[in-house]
Amino acid sequence: MILHIDMDAFYASVEQRDDPSLRGKALVVGGSASGRGVVAAASYEARRYGIFSAMPMRTAVQRCAELVIVRGRMDVYAGISRQIREIFHRYTPLVEPLSLDEAFLDVSGCQALFGSGIEIGRQIQQAIHDELGLDASVGVAPNKFLAKVASGHEKPRGFTVVDPDNVHAFLDPLPINKIWGVGKRAEERLGRLGIYRVEHLRKVDRELLSRTIGSGSANHLAELAWGRDPRKVVPDREAKSISHETTFHADISDHEVLKAILLRLTEQVGRRLRRHGRYGSTVTLKLRFSDFNTVARSVTLKTPTNSTTQLWETTRDALFSRIAIDQPVRLVGMGVGSLASSRTRQLDLFDDNGLRDTQVDRATDSILDRFGKGAIRRGTTLEP
Repeated sequence: MILHIDMDAFYASVEQRDDPSLRGKALVVGGSASGRGVVAAASYEARRYGIFSAMPMRTAVQRCAELVIVRGRMDVYAGISRQIREIFHRYTPLVEPLSLDEAFLDVSGCQALFGSGIEIGRQIQQAIHDELGLDASVGVAPNKFLAKVASGHEKPRGFTVVDPDNVHAFLDPLPINKIWGVGKRAEERLGRLGIYRVEHLRKVDRELLSRTIGSGSANHLAELAWGRDPRKVVPDREAKSISHETTFHADISDHEVLKAILLRLTEQVGRRLRRHGRYGSTVTLKLRFSDFNTVARSVTLKTPTNSTTQLWETTRDALFSRIAIDQPVRLVGMGVGSLASSRTRQLDLFDDNGLRDTQVDRATDSILDRFGKGAIRRGTTLEP
């Protein structure tokens, strides 16, 4: 049995927890509205105004004049995330973090000790509330896809169980955009085929679907519509790759905004690599456009690295610049594969760039851990 645990409006909820005067207010965590800041997280009160993460801050302010903007405190969020994972590990070693605020857990092998997957999910949800003063939503299901859909079914503080014998009863009534990767444009194209709910997608002719959205996407969506997902929960220490991606609530056309978000994802990947003492040599950039077309580009480095600077320069110069972005983007992600526990070769005698990058990363990680996100950042034309 798989659990997907997703913290409810994590960054914003932490700010409201730590400052009672912010409770009940429309609040966002992110950059300045006077520049080109981006919303990193929005409280549920802000979401009622149609404000979501990755939205330009100026747009968020236009939608809610009383909006409260708070600078992020990544040191605090990262510390709480570690506490959350400690709770997870009380029940199972099979924990696959997706970000600071969500993770998959495979509890199949520990039910004799702690009870059923449902009981374990309830215990974890209550422990997070009692010990940390925060709420999480939980999905319990036979695979990762179903668990993730279930965790978002009744937010906040939701708890949804998908019975293996009633998968279709759970999925069929859901709107088609509940399936991973179905954005607004894909939803429109599927709608022209009369596909509005998962049930319609499950029953549609596969050949017709392939002609509409391509065979790869058609096969992927059809499998999910049937509730099939063979992927295993892979802990960080066993992962063959580490990646981060984000799907936007509204498609983004501004290249500088895309690069700012991509830089943040690269920093997260770099910090995870360093935290686990891993180095990677294959860097991958993924973009999904508004028409549901997905493009991925990869490059292999001569030497494995966990340097944020090297990862970012590779992503920006060798990958982002190679993709023609001629339509709005729905999803952006980057990852590092071919992981190893060492760099496999020594630095050249007169090559001080690697040493300098290592020193910068150590100093940056230390400052962020101690003082938070606003204390230091890499140069960019945008607010982070």
